Amino acid sequence: MIKKIITIVTILVTISSFSQENSISPYSFFGIGQMNEAKTVTEHSIGISTALNSSHKIYFSNPASLGSLKFTTYSLAAANIYTKIDDGTNQQSTNAFELSYLAIGFPVGKNSGVAFGLQPFSKVGYNIIDKYKNTDSENEINLYKGFGKTNRVFLSYGQKLPYQISVGFEAAYVFGSLERTVLWRNENRLDQLASRYKADTKIGGFGFKIGAQHSYKLNEKLVLKSGISLLLENKLNYDGNESLISLLNLDNPDVIIQRDEIYTKDYKGKVNMPLKTSLSVGVGEGNKWFAGFEYDFQNKTTFSSNFIQNNNFVKYIKSSSIAAGGFYTPKAESITNYWQRVTYSAGAHIKQTGLEINNTAIKDFGISFGISLPSKRQLSNINLGFELGKRGEINNSGLVKENYYNFRLSLSLNDKWFRKRKLD
Repeated sequence: MIKKIITIVTILVTISSFSQENSISPYSFFGIGQMNEAKTVTEHSIGISTALNSSHKIYFSNPASLGSLKFTTYSLAAANIYTKIDDGTNQQSTNAFELSYLAIGFPVGKNSGVAFGLQPFSKVGYNIIDKYKNTDSENEINLYKGFGKTNRVFLSYGQKLPYQISVGFEAAYVFGSLERTVLWRNENRLDQLASRYKADTKIGGFGFKIGAQHSYKLNEKLVLKSGISLLLENKLNYDGNESLISLLNLDNPDVIIQRDEIYTKDYKGKVNMPLKTSLSVGVGEGNKWFAGFEYDFQNKTTFSSNFIQNNNFVKYIKSSSIAAGGFYTPKAESITNYWQRVTYSAGAHIKQTGLEINNTAIKDFGISFGISLPSKRQLSNINLGFELGKRGEINNSGLVKENYYNFRLSLSLNDKWFRKRKLD
């Protein structure tokens, strides 16, 4: 067991060190970046998750689900994110690959389970060019660049209680760094110095989640499942350095030849993340099928200073999400037909992201599909998920519309860690 834990920790450190910051979204310009949902590939495909549990799958949304875990589960996932960005005049396409998470869960006794792992928390990735004419009809350029990410390492525990009730608790630590730069230059006056603003930010802090689930038998086949998950209010600390330098005005903006340092300044503050509540209810028949709804809501994120907030034309507002979805397995015990053992899933969501730019709330709508392919090894599977959706809109306030197409892949392996040795 110790060797397996050491192996998992080593892989976690490796992924944290070598995974790339692959968010390519203008909306990641704001705050601490584009937030990543704490969900597995299966949860993304189904669209809902707070009420779900399994004997051989890990669900991130609700730690109470671990009370049903009966097998040790190793789960590794990756995603390919393709995005089309449209500002009404120009269109741009981007493609990015990311490692989504690595986690392991195992039962502790008959009615409890533990899971730990690593997953992205937020991502920054943008490259925005703003061209305009100055009063002398010369071409001025502002080049905005940003990259970086924060991760969360988490430890969760779930316990099944009498009366088909389960409760759970999760502790997580968020850490990472972000870099943002703004380059100002005049294309017509290469003899004129350019200038560059740069901010390097480190972020860290703890977060906690509690959850509960309940199952109620409607009849011999149907079960009503409900769940609640509370991501408790927490504060993330940030600190860093901002600087402004003058540099040679070159045709290649990636070549930085500094002339003078105009100023440098250290800063620090807090990101206040309020309570997030997730409620879910649905009806199903064992592992054969399930269908339900989910509702999430959260108050606005606040900042102790205007530094991370970025601009006065941006407001952080209440966020919410409504989702529906489910899964269907034709015949899990089929021996003759492989495709009857495959689980098919689908879901849809509409979100208020919590961002308001120039008095326009940024919304997100998407639909998802997925299949879970069982392997020859008992209970292990390959999960494939596809999600397409739209974020933002084109209007007179200078906003952009993003059409995203996400392909997700995860591998779940199941095993028994604790086996009684047999003597010959």
